[in-house]
Amino acid sequence: MHRSWNSWCSLRRMIFAVTIGACGVFIYLIWFGMNSDRDNVPPLLTQLIPAGHCTCQSSTSFQCADCLTCLASPPPSELEHLATWSFQYGRDDQNLGLSQIQCQAAFPGLFHDIQRGVEYWKSRGLISRDDMRMVPLEDGMARAIISNGDLYVVATRAKGDDHRRKILGTLGSIHRALSASPNRTLHPTIEFIFSIEDRVDDVDAVNHPVWVLSRKASEKSVILMPDFGYWSWAKSNIGPYGQVVQSIIDAESNLKFADKEKKLVWRGKLSFAPKLRRALLDVARGKPWGDVKELDWSKKTNFLSMEDHCRYMFIGHVEGRAYSASLKYRQACRSVVVAHKLQYIQHHHYLLVSSGPEQNYVEVERDFSDLPKRMDELLKNPEEAERIANNSIKTFRERYLTPAAEACYWRALWEGWAEVSANVTHDTERPPVDRGLRSD
Repeated sequence: MHRSWNSWCSLRRMIFAVTIGACGVFIYLIWFGMNSDRDNVPPLLTQLIPAGHCTCQSSTSFQCADCLTCLASPPPSELEHLATWSFQYGRDDQNLGLSQIQCQAAFPGLFHDIQRGVEYWKSRGLISRDDMRMVPLEDGMARAIISNGDLYVVATRAKGDDHRRKILGTLGSIHRALSASPNRTLHPTIEFIFSIEDRVDDVDAVNHPVWVLSRKASEKSVILMPDFGYWSWAKSNIGPYGQVVQSIIDAESNLKFADKEKKLVWRGKLSFAPKLRRALLDVARGKPWGDVKELDWSKKTNFLSMEDHCRYMFIGHVEGRAYSASLKYRQACRSVVVAHKLQYIQHHHYLLVSSGPEQNYVEVERDFSDLPKRMDELLKNPEEAERIANNSIKTFRERYLTPAAEACYWRALWEGWAEVSANVTHDTERPPVDRGLRSD
């Protein structure tokens, strides 16, 4: 009896040790799958990786096709003012000084998130000084004032060079739009806080009045602003957005759409969103149309320049730990952007159209399960693919992502913000010149 009991105890210890060991191996495999940036994770393990921040109960739907179809017919109230003017690419796309009426006529739909944010804060009784005081200024944030045509920086918080460059890039974009304004000194005085972090919850901006780079549909208190990349992006020496666009135009000048590589290209860091990005890797693996590879920034493994991406007919787009700033660069190519259903919204996303005559990108499921079918359809219908690519160019590269559109957006943001934040600047104790450093 004593020997039997000892055997049972030994068996229990063995089972316990095996269980602990198995749990340890499982935890290590999950950790490895989430943190590896190499294509060395089996598809089965990819299925086991938790979605984490990529969990999406419902992706964002953009229904703004009417914003594009109405380009040819401005509202009747504007016809008198616009009798001799309409937006022309090649003449107006670099004009940072378009009037408010010209901006509204040239870029319908671009200001949707501003209007949404204004309506939200009107329904909440406007933004008060207390609302602004309750916003903690954390790393990656800045507070500034626009008054009498000048920009004053009240405070910034930065952790490392990356924060500093992005904050300076955002302030540079604001100052550029302000300097080019045809009515610079007539802009209302506003005080605002912005964050250059990828996500609203990277800083304490949830339910607060903050300008941000991207948001989920449920994050309604924030308002979107153009990202720092329009000024410059120091990563891999990409430089100003306009410089990248010109390089792409030059590279595509002698490359017809029909002569592009009939493949889907994507490069990216897998650990930014392992479940999402590895799903694309697994679905495209071994497909004749697939050129999908991981990117190791430290070693430049599988690196492709922005111009090199444009050699392909199809360019994949995948969100990272939040939005992916690379979308605007992909939209600069005369190629078909193929993106999963998006969870994060940027300021220009309302112009994305996934079907119909104005279609300017191809949308697939978030797990890419329908990607092979969509690619087969596109490859069998090259004329349809070229139509989508041309629509993308007309919508984004030649209109909504131009310097003129960016400047118009900034000024519309200031006007909209002034509608709901007049209480913040009314009867302030000290003038802006005493509270902040003027930015020139």
